[in-house]
Amino acid sequence: MEGRAAALGAGTVLNALATGTGAAFGIDVETRAAVDLDPAADGVAGEIAEDPDADTDLIERCVSLATDRWGDGEGGTVRTDSDVPLAAGLKSSSAAANATVLATCDALGLVVGDGGRASGDAVGDDGRASGDAVGDGGRASDDAVGDDPDDPAVDVTRLEACRLGVRAAREVGVTVTGAFDDATASMLGGVTVTDNDADELRARETVDWDVLVWTPPERAYSADADVARCEAVAPMADLVTDLVLDGRYGEAMTVNGLAFSAALGFDADPAVEAMPHATAVSLSGTGPSVVAVADPADPETDLDAVADAWADRPGTLRRTTTRADGATVE
Repeated sequence: MEGRAAALGAGTVLNALATGTGAAFGIDVETRAAVDLDPAADGVAGEIAEDPDADTDLIERCVSLATDRWGDGEGGTVRTDSDVPLAAGLKSSSAAANATVLATCDALGLVVGDGGRASGDAVGDDGRASGDAVGDGGRASDDAVGDDPDDPAVDVTRLEACRLGVRAAREVGVTVTGAFDDATASMLGGVTVTDNDADELRARETVDWDVLVWTPPERAYSADADVARCEAVAPMADLVTDLVLDGRYGEAMTVNGLAFSAALGFDADPAVEAMPHATAVSLSGTGPSVVAVADPADPETDLDAVADAWADRPGTLRRTTTRADGATVE
């Protein structure tokens, strides 16, 4: 009983630590999971290819929860390998959880999909279809997002799988908020806006951006973030929420980056250096990575210039793009 799947890394538009509302976007870096289930196995053994000494509790818990829910409690093994650096703010935990849950579904022979319900049917919180208005700001979304438990062609929707991974992340303590924003961006692609307290998807929309990521050598674990400091910038997070729900993702992302860099003690200079040349730039998650994006249709943007500005900083630079397809069974 073998299964494989891959899920996306992501960047931050709005950090959810201040208010519980978050937004993130999928990028073209992946974490892949391979699951081998054995009904006779006693428990689940995990391995992370990039770091054999890394904590495997999350991926092991994902397999256990998935087999308890959709299988017969099978044990087995899970192995992940990833392009997403660990503890760098690029949603490595969400990607690992999503890939692992989907790979477990694959091993169980389950069909994973988005069902027949598009986000135009209802993902907002105002009682109207999101094709008319999403959330509070009236931003339309025309992408299928997958939460139709009544579609007979689908055994498990991607949002069901996503919520299971979030549950696992909370149970093993790798997240403060549950990171449903990060998890949905990784699972569904595009920009997602979520209520992390309720694990509710408020909006989703496709974006087409070129992406530049600077990742310093140090690492920052989300579970160690200073929540009180983040809550202190809640008024700015509320402003960012208004911008996000109005579809003004670039402005939202840049304001978020300045606010949370200050709250979490990160240097804002990389963001300032990028601002003249990028559509948006932000600290990603709880850091330390900084992500700049550029609309390829905007001649005023120039990520090469941002790369030049960041070239002498220690760490790594990565060029990639946004993705709208999300996680997949392989």
